[in-house]
Amino acid sequence: MRIAFYAPLKPPDHPVPSGDRRMAQMIVAALGLAGHEVELAARFRSYEGTGDGERQMRLAQIGGRLAARLIGRLRGRPLSQRPCIWVTYHLYYKAPDWIGPRVAAQLAIPYVVIEASHAAKRAGGPWSLGHEATLAALARALAVVSLNPADDDGVLTALSDPARLHRLKPFLNATPFARAARERAANRLAVGRRYGLESDRPWLLAVGMMRPGDKLASYILLGEALATLADRPWRLLVVGDGRARPEVEAALAPLGERVHYAGGIEPAAMPAIYAACDLLVWPAINEAYGMALLEAQAAGLLVVAGRSGGGPNIVADGRTGLFAPPRDAAAFAALVGELLADPARRRAMAEASLAKVAAEHDLPVAGRALDAVITAAQQGRP
Repeated sequence: MRIAFYAPLKPPDHPVPSGDRRMAQMIVAALGLAGHEVELAARFRSYEGTGDGERQMRLAQIGGRLAARLIGRLRGRPLSQRPCIWVTYHLYYKAPDWIGPRVAAQLAIPYVVIEASHAAKRAGGPWSLGHEATLAALARALAVVSLNPADDDGVLTALSDPARLHRLKPFLNATPFARAARERAANRLAVGRRYGLESDRPWLLAVGMMRPGDKLASYILLGEALATLADRPWRLLVVGDGRARPEVEAALAPLGERVHYAGGIEPAAMPAIYAACDLLVWPAINEAYGMALLEAQAAGLLVVAGRSGGGPNIVADGRTGLFAPPRDAAAFAALVGELLADPARRRAMAEASLAKVAAEHDLPVAGRALDAVITAAQQGRP
């Protein structure tokens, strides 16, 4: 069926890479794999991150005008060319959906949400407008697909029927990552030459945008943790860039020449980098789930991460990675040191990572699950 797709936080073709953009792309791909025709209904970004009520009102007004125009355009199409269902990805109070509920109502088509969060404490606060819009959208949604169990309790309070909530683990196209894992030796040789990494030493990998806030906090904690492992012969490869790069470099400066910066890397080049390394290290402060954690495992790279949000929905603690308590640099360092000292355990966990992703997180698995939700919604069932 034809699906109208919208991501109010960041469209799937946004020029700035992020885990959110990547997941939007994966949702479109999964729906396509299931046989649906997906069209990007709008690129309008409703995100307002400062709590500016006036700007939120302007965004709401713009969204309303865009919805009216879109309704007119879609009504002008033959029935066979109109969308049968509307799907909105990543709905929350800072990025409400001002378009989808209106279009779905006017075209009399089901409204479905993939990934949402709702917290009653936002009522009456600086984002009250977005909070109320999100609450109304969730109340209208015939189905809500959860990618992060940490959000489920809040979302359930906004649904008229708990049966409307469907759970799905984050996913990706595992094929290029599994291929890179099979070609680990060649990838390690190429990556080592490119970034000046000695092949006889364990390579730690950090992947994250360099921006103020939680990403920078993760880099700072990472620097603190690795500084206590100076007696081990590791090297750290950092993939990412952004306006907080000077602060990131300052946080990692005590590690000296052990740190190698790769800058921003195109997604197509990432599987080889993951497969070449020995351990992904990322504190994941306040992250919803962290696509890098999933991508690493898909390439056979085990993970040490801070326990946050939906991370445990991706990483099997003790089997495909290890979790440290949130914001605990000492515990994080201890886990990294534990795995550095045990190559045999790393190899076993790498194999387990590949198997877990293939069974639970691969694109065809998600495509079948989403198809079931979409088909039920189109038939008027939650």
